[in-house]
Amino acid sequence: MGDNNNNSKQVLLSVLGVAILVVAVVGVAFAAFSYSKTGEKVNTITTGTITMSYSETTNGINLTNALPMSDSVGMKLSEQNQYFDFTVNASITGNTTINYAITATKELDSDIPDDGIKVYLTDMDGDADTQILAPTKVSALQKTTSDVSGAPDNQYLLKSDTFAANGSHDYRLRMWVADDYTVTGESQTYKLRVNVYGAADAQ
Repeated sequence: MGDNNNNSKQVLLSVLGVAILVVAVVGVAFAAFSYSKTGEKVNTITTGTITMSYSETTNGINLTNALPMSDSVGMKLSEQNQYFDFTVNASITGNTTINYAITATKELDSDIPDDGIKVYLTDMDGDADTQILAPTKVSALQKTTSDVSGAPDNQYLLKSDTFAANGSHDYRLRMWVADDYTVTGESQTYKLRVNVYGAADAQ
């Protein structure tokens, strides 16, 4: 009976299908012109795009009725439904640098507090699985403010970086219930969505 109870509380992650999210990166501020007197649209010069691609139907991880686990266990989660893999691609026109930010937002129906959840981001280029963000409680993550990447304010910042040329990076996000969180016995859920934003560096 104990095994059945444990099995019913295994980590459930929703990750299926194919989807692509494209975030256009507009040119530097001085490259935008407004013709308000004639009613024409604002003209912009596009210097590149940041594309986030993933093979699941949604861009994130859902935990439902998950048991707390230690960092050493959480960092090694390797079953296909226990992590979220995504790729950030840059396509750059001309001589510019694109600043980008990988952020996360919590879904409103999450009922586990932010200090009960840990996230861990790794670099998967060449299947390296190299740590980028150490296991960190969501409540301790830095939040975005108006910055050069174009990310909206008050999203959880997982990583910021730049592209100076065309390229791509592969990432893996793992998430688990922190081992110091007390499970209430009721059904509990935490949903985190991953976003990527980019903006051309001011010249």
